[in-house]
Amino acid sequence: MNDIGLKPSLLFDDADWDFEVLQRTLEAIEEIALSDLKLDIYPNQIEIISSEQMLDAYSSHGMPLMYKHWSFGKHFARDQMMYQKGYSGLAYEIVINSNPCIAYLMEENTMTMQALVMAHASFGHNHFFKNNYLFRQWTDAEGILPYLDFAKKYIAKCEDEYGFEEVEAILDASHALMDQGVFRYSRPPRLSDADQMAKLAARAEHEELTFNDIWRTLPNIEEDEEEKEERQAEVRNIKLPEENLLYFIEKASPILRPWQRELVRIVRNVAQYFYPQKQTKVMNEGCATFVHHYIMTELYNRGAIGEGAILEFLHSHSSVVFQPDFDDPRYSGINPYALGFAMMEDIKRICEDPKAEDREWFPEIAGSGDWREILKDAWTNYRDESFILQYLSPKVMRDFHLFAIADSAKESHVEVSAIHDDLGYRRVRERLAAMYDIGMHEPNVQVVAAALEGDRKLTLQHKVHDGRKLNGDTKDVILTHIETLWGHEVKLEDGDA
Repeated sequence: MNDIGLKPSLLFDDADWDFEVLQRTLEAIEEIALSDLKLDIYPNQIEIISSEQMLDAYSSHGMPLMYKHWSFGKHFARDQMMYQKGYSGLAYEIVINSNPCIAYLMEENTMTMQALVMAHASFGHNHFFKNNYLFRQWTDAEGILPYLDFAKKYIAKCEDEYGFEEVEAILDASHALMDQGVFRYSRPPRLSDADQMAKLAARAEHEELTFNDIWRTLPNIEEDEEEKEERQAEVRNIKLPEENLLYFIEKASPILRPWQRELVRIVRNVAQYFYPQKQTKVMNEGCATFVHHYIMTELYNRGAIGEGAILEFLHSHSSVVFQPDFDDPRYSGINPYALGFAMMEDIKRICEDPKAEDREWFPEIAGSGDWREILKDAWTNYRDESFILQYLSPKVMRDFHLFAIADSAKESHVEVSAIHDDLGYRRVRERLAAMYDIGMHEPNVQVVAAALEGDRKLTLQHKVHDGRKLNGDTKDVILTHIETLWGHEVKLEDGDA
């Protein structure tokens, strides 16, 4: 125990680090995260990797275990060129939504940056992954790493047996449809027949028991009768229209062989795994940034890190939450780190030191003092769209200089439709929240008819939103990919949303 009046010894006092210092700092961060913030996390696993390994992982959806595909190499080459020429930096960390939660730290980081990253990834992201309802509903933290290991080895085996070009053709087509390869509103349909359900359960149990060895077997080129009947039973139970194109193609395609169906299923499962992340960018990064800022500040207040470390941290943190103005050459939209962190800091302020405006807008939380529980409730029960609609305050709108513009292609001018008055604040909040609705950005294409016998024609319908139709060139390319997987005529028509 330290003598009264003396600060506790610093966790570290320079940029160098070793594993003993990392462990000591991790334990100090964990004490604040669990005892003060009351976070609920998966066990942590921390890996140290090189900058090139970080580039490699970053280019493949942040998954070091990801299977090979040329698009990942394209991203790697681009990011490597940008990094080497000094046009961009690297991600300080990569974190995987798994149990245990794996955080990859770059070995070139200073010790201050390692502390920041551990607070950010191993506690902020970790808590969000474990608790947010979208991740609980749509992802399997226990099974993702074994599944990716299986997928990588299975695809490599298919390349050995059937050729790189054959495998790449299926992966290319499937990747082109990833955005339309997810269930947005419901789980995959379940078979109603009790006998079929029993067969599926037995098969799943058998596959689980032999999971680690499944890749060593020759991927099936032909489908046995039992598997064919099970798959056809699933197809019969699909109610049209069906939103998940990859699911329908995987089950009903007249031409795909079993190993090809497995490749489509792998891409579909990966797309579904990342689906929650697309809807929670502001919240997820905001949560992690709020947590790392609170923990690093608290470490300094407790005397566990020195002035040099806190200044280095604040410099990095300021860069993370920097929001360029709309006329700044660096502007590329609203920075999710900046918006998420600002809103969460604002919730803390409203709970602790509300103004009259805050009491009017947020009567249930203003002055409550219980900002920890308010934030944890938001991290659990909201996605970006609903979080902004619920908690974006006039103060944050003023700080970000937000206003709304109405633009019509039929008009020669634009209209400023919402400014900083009471009605304007509410309109701005609604408009901004709508920008984070995936339906505003991703085409809604559904299977509406399929001739499973006869000419095997597949009919798709694009639900036109706000008059925005598909780009003609892109539409033709996508149709070509769908025809690759379906093997027969595919028709795509427009319809009202």
